[in-house]
Amino acid sequence: MLTMVLALVVALLLLRPLPAAAMVHAHPDPTTATGVVRSLESLRDLDHRSWQVVAYRTGSPGGPLRLRIVGYPGRVRLDHPTPLLVSSGRRLWELADLTLASPKLAGDGRAAAAEFDLTPLLADLDRNRPLHLELPGVFSDLPVPPYVVGEWRSLPTWQEPPRGRR
Repeated sequence: MLTMVLALVVALLLLRPLPAAAMVHAHPDPTTATGVVRSLESLRDLDHRSWQVVAYRTGSPGGPLRLRIVGYPGRVRLDHPTPLLVSSGRRLWELADLTLASPKLAGDGRAAAAEFDLTPLLADLDRNRPLHLELPGVFSDLPVPPYVVGEWRSLPTWQEPPRGRR
């Protein structure tokens, strides 16, 4: 009997889910010689279309924060400027469309990506709460889970761990 209880306890300890690890990554940007820290996720809107959502910071902590939303080229064409509406409960944010300020995105004829200023949203969030994104004329609800919001909130101050401690 005691052996069964111990076996059960050991099994529960070994099979418990591990805490989710942040998927924030740093890499050099060959075009600017500064580093980029990013959170990359693939999310589905309520119409089951997939979107790549990339929140990133260029340069050292405190650098500019951007949110890039990319649809499947050929299936979506994004008009600019169109602000991104973000809601959580009763709160609503309108993020400025910065797509045309990016030479890389402005010159991309596929027009399947849009980029927004993430700073006002992150400055106002104090918790990892679920968010809902709306890009008028494109999608009406793209849910963002709390763990993704946590990754975004870590970007302003995130620093790469010292070598050998990853």
